[in-house]
Amino acid sequence: MSEKTLFEKIIDGEVPGDFVHKDDICVAIKDINPKAPVHYLIVPRKPIPGIHELDENEDWPIVTHLFKVAKGLAESESCEGYRLQFNVGEKGGQIIPHLHLHLMGWK
Repeated sequence: MSEKTLFEKIIDGEVPGDFVHKDDICVAIKDINPKAPVHYLIVPRKPIPGIHELDENEDWPIVTHLFKVAKGLAESESCEGYRLQFNVGEKGGQIIPHLHLHLMGWK
């Protein structure tokens, strides 16, 4: 069994996280190093390492859900504009090998 990612530990309550959303498919937490006034990480509960590891039959509904949650959070925060971003691979800025969507918003 591989070691849990930081996000799995946060989801499991082993490491504290500042949750702004929880459901059966994903959680959203405040980024500890925000790059915008609103900066949340939307993380699937399923530990998918990254974009390239997505199962095209099982995982695309999860990705769609991440976007729906991001849209809802941006609306609830009254963001006038926002950016959604996946970092892919170490050279692409992905630090934690667990798929997550950045929501960065401005009011």
